[in-house]
Amino acid sequence: MAQEKNAISPTREENYPEWFQQVIKAADLAENSPVRGCMVIKPWGYGIWENMQKQLDQKIKETGHENAYFPLFIPLSFLEKEAAHVEGFAKECAVVTHHRLELKNGKLVPTGELEEPLVVRPTSETIIGDSFSRWVESYRDLPLLINQWANVVRWEMRPRIFLRTTEFLWQEGHTVHATADEAFQETLKMLEVYRDFVQNVLAIPVIMGEKSPGERFPGAVSTYTIEVMVQDRKALQAGTSHYLGQNFAKASNIRFSNKAGEMEYGHTTSWGITTRMIGALVMCHSDDDGLRLPPRIAHKQIVILPVIPKPELEAQVLEYAESVAQLLRSSTFYGQPLSVHIDKRDLRGGEKNWDWIKKGIPLRIEVGPRDMEKQVVALCRRDQPHKEKLSIALNELQQKIPLILEEMQANYFNQALNFRDAHIRTDIQSFEALKQFFTPKNSEKPEIHGGFVLAKWCGDPETEKMLEDLKVTIRCLPLEQSETEGTCILTGRKAKLDVILAKSY
Repeated sequence: MAQEKNAISPTREENYPEWFQQVIKAADLAENSPVRGCMVIKPWGYGIWENMQKQLDQKIKETGHENAYFPLFIPLSFLEKEAAHVEGFAKECAVVTHHRLELKNGKLVPTGELEEPLVVRPTSETIIGDSFSRWVESYRDLPLLINQWANVVRWEMRPRIFLRTTEFLWQEGHTVHATADEAFQETLKMLEVYRDFVQNVLAIPVIMGEKSPGERFPGAVSTYTIEVMVQDRKALQAGTSHYLGQNFAKASNIRFSNKAGEMEYGHTTSWGITTRMIGALVMCHSDDDGLRLPPRIAHKQIVILPVIPKPELEAQVLEYAESVAQLLRSSTFYGQPLSVHIDKRDLRGGEKNWDWIKKGIPLRIEVGPRDMEKQVVALCRRDQPHKEKLSIALNELQQKIPLILEEMQANYFNQALNFRDAHIRTDIQSFEALKQFFTPKNSEKPEIHGGFVLAKWCGDPETEKMLEDLKVTIRCLPLEQSETEGTCILTGRKAKLDVILAKSY
């Protein structure tokens, strides 16, 4: 018997980068726009982002932050105030230099040069700092806890949808505190918010840690990250939280009168998560039949597929489908009513079925005349082979469906966790061994090439340059450190710091 083909070609093993693009296309998440490096996020993809935004926004507000909005355009002089910051972003900035167009010789030509160029927002520390300098006067105004949902532009030379695009969507938090300790605790608190969201909602296991000096956010005192392993065993930075010290406060003149009546600079933080998280979902959970969405982030959890063998039965079957949908919508999952869609499109059943498999909807329910007679539904789970069906009685649906969805949520997380843990190497202790591991042609088992290497590091920032030719970076210094002494994987010196090394996106 011939083996059934996968819906996605090439498969993950054949060509992982192309597989990723094909999953996005098959799931109808997004497409490239006429502007190089930018993307059009289609309704199925944007629905996922809206659900992310809704759930993360609630978590952010529960920690006392309020939403605001700041300008897209930033005066060039604002960026120049913080030298390390502008140096870090200079090559990625899009700059507006003119304010109108005129028709000359049949072509539109920019005219009216601006007195000062405007940078299209790559991040908002400087423009928000300008507002904060006016909003903060006294210790009574602190802490100031602000979040913004917005788009940003970073000119991308090697774009890839949902991973690296010139324009992307995100949230960016910005806060001011009276003391260094308060600001530092805020940095870690928001990192924990991200960990909770990514692990418990997106079902993606993360490693929390501090970035090395070479990977630190430009202008920050310290940067903290959550790192994810995707299915080609590379790392993906899923979210960052930055302790900025007083660097940006001094650049933007954010000062306050303390309890003693003395003026001092505030201590600031910033933190953010982007539409890259949709890319993380695709890369962590999808298979060779398409997208797989964890139920807690799926904006539609169930699709009902009416099976209509004869035209004269259409009205009855659709009525039954509506009754099933209403029954399900009266149930709740993860604190919200179940989201149910009835697919009434005039398409063949097999075509509809595969369309939803590729979109990754958690549950597919088929209803036809036989199901009506027995007062049951035929249920298919996306985390199981697509031909497996479970018959469930109508009077059991409200009880069983939420339990099945929770089981699927746990399955997705555990599958990703087991994969990650199976590809963390602790036995690579020298630079030569590291080079061999990250060079496939030198590997004894190229099929298991790549992953995370957990090793010791001496902490010398200059040694990070040794990794450049390998295209490997120190992803983070895990928050959980072993505190045992060992040998630095880069220099052979004595070392106490644990680090994660990997190739990354």
